[in-house]
Amino acid sequence: MKKDYKLNDYVEMKKPHPCGENRWKIIRMGMDIRIKCQGCDHSVLIPRRKFEKNLKKVVQSAEQVD
Repeated sequence: MKKDYKLNDYVEMKKPHPCGENRWKIIRMGMDIRIKCQGCDHSVLIPRRKFEKNLKKVVQSAEQVD
């Protein structure tokens, strides 16, 4: 199951960040994906495969933000 996500999208992951927030912004894409917690601004670099496995849904796409 392929989910559509792009740079600067806001996503929800299966597990929340330890700070309690479950909203992340995609800030870098490549072989690895860097996501930034919207609660505490901590960024995490995870492999694309793991990201796709743990992605729950796209909360807000980059086009909606503009």
